[in-house]
Amino acid sequence: MEDRSHKVLLALVMLFLFAVIVLQYVCPGTECQLLRLRALSPAAAAADPYRAEDETPARFVPRFNFSADDLGDDLIVFLHIQKTGGTTFGRHLVRNIQLEQPCECRAGQKKCTCHRPGKRETWLFSRFSTGWSCGLHADWTELTNCVPSVVDSKKEVRLRPSRKGLIWRVCESLDPCKEELLRGACCTTAPESLSSALNTLFSSPLGRNFYYITILRDPVSRYLSEWRHVQRGATWKASLHVCDGRSPTTEELPSCYTGDDWSGCSLQEFMDCPYNLANNRQVRMLSDLSLVGCYNLSVMPEEQRNKVLLDSAKENLKRMAFFGLTEFQRKTQYLFEKTFNMNFISPFTQYNSTRASSVEIDKQTQQRIEALNFLDMELYDYAKDLFLQRYQYMRQKEHQEARRKRQEQRKILRAKQAHLREQGENSS
Repeated sequence: MEDRSHKVLLALVMLFLFAVIVLQYVCPGTECQLLRLRALSPAAAAADPYRAEDETPARFVPRFNFSADDLGDDLIVFLHIQKTGGTTFGRHLVRNIQLEQPCECRAGQKKCTCHRPGKRETWLFSRFSTGWSCGLHADWTELTNCVPSVVDSKKEVRLRPSRKGLIWRVCESLDPCKEELLRGACCTTAPESLSSALNTLFSSPLGRNFYYITILRDPVSRYLSEWRHVQRGATWKASLHVCDGRSPTTEELPSCYTGDDWSGCSLQEFMDCPYNLANNRQVRMLSDLSLVGCYNLSVMPEEQRNKVLLDSAKENLKRMAFFGLTEFQRKTQYLFEKTFNMNFISPFTQYNSTRASSVEIDKQTQQRIEALNFLDMELYDYAKDLFLQRYQYMRQKEHQEARRKRQEQRKILRAKQAHLREQGENSS
C-alpha cells in the first residue's frame, strides 16, 4: 500500500515537471512569465488602475523612498506656473492620492487640510492645501525664500540666515566678486564659481527637506492659453514678485494696460507689449532672479541676463525631485507615483482639446510667439528630454526589479522541485 502511494506521488511530481517544461517552451515570453509569477504570488495579481492602461508592473522600488503615510518632516512644494495645467494637477494632489490619512476637502472650500497621520502638520505646500501663502503664483525665487519661514517656527525663522545674506557671504569668499561687491552687485564675472558655491551652501539641510515640483507646458500653447485667460479679465494683480526682499517698482515692471484689467485685448496687442510677463514666463518662474538683479534690467546686458536666467532655470529644474509635462499626463502620473511612492486613485486624463488648441494662428504668428518665448522654447526642449530620460530610467529600473523577482521565483521553484525529487528517491 505504501509502495503504491509512493508511485502516485512520483507520478504527480513527473506530471508537474512536464507541465512546467511544456509551459516554458510553448509560452516563453515575458507576458507568460508574468502570468506564472502571478500564479505563484496572488498579491502581485491585485488590480492596479495604472496597469490597466499602460501594462506597467504594479511593484517598484522608488529612488526617493519615503512613505506616503508619513513623510516625516519633509515637504512637497508645488511651484504652480500659470496655464500649464497646474490647477488640474494641484487637485490631483489633494483629492486623488491613496493615503492612510487623505486630505480633508470640504464642499464649498477651495483649500483642503492635508495633515500627516497623527500630526497637525502638512506634507504639501500648494494652492489647494496651504493657499497662496507666499503670494499668488509665487516663483522659485519667492518660494525658496518664503516657504521655510512659513512652515518653520518663529524661533527657527529668527535663526535662519536670509538667502540674500547667504549669497553675500558667498560673494565675499570669491575673489573675482570683490569689485562688483563694492558697486552693490553680486558676482557675474565668475558664474561657475558662484553657482558651485551656492549649490554647496543651499544643499545643506536647514531643518527639513523641501521637494520642489512643477508642471511645464509647450510654450506656444501655454502663451495662447494665457492670452485667452487675460482676454477674459484675468490679471494676477495680487502677485508679489518679491526678490531680494522687495517687490519691483512700477519703473522696473511697468503694466501692459491701464484700468482694472486687459480684457478684450487682441493677440497682436498681447504680443506687442514689451513688459508682458507671459513672455518666457516658465524660465523666469524657475530661475533664481537674484543672480540677475531681480527686475532691474540695467544690472547686466540683456544677452548675459538671458543666459544666466536660462542656465539657472535648467539647473533648478534638474534638481527638482519631480516635474511633469502637460502633454504627457500618464507619464507624469507614472513618474510622480514612482518618485514619491504614492499612488493615485484615478488615472490622469490627456485632454487634447483646450481653449488654446481652439485658437487658429498662421505660421507667421506662431513664429512670432516662438521668438517672444525663445528662452521657454529652449527650456522646454531641455525639460522634455530630461523628462523622457527620467521616465525611461524608471521603466528600466522597474523591468530590472521584475527580472530579479522572476529569478528569485525560479530559484524557489527549482529548490521545491529538488526537494520533491529527493523525497521521491528516499521513499522509493
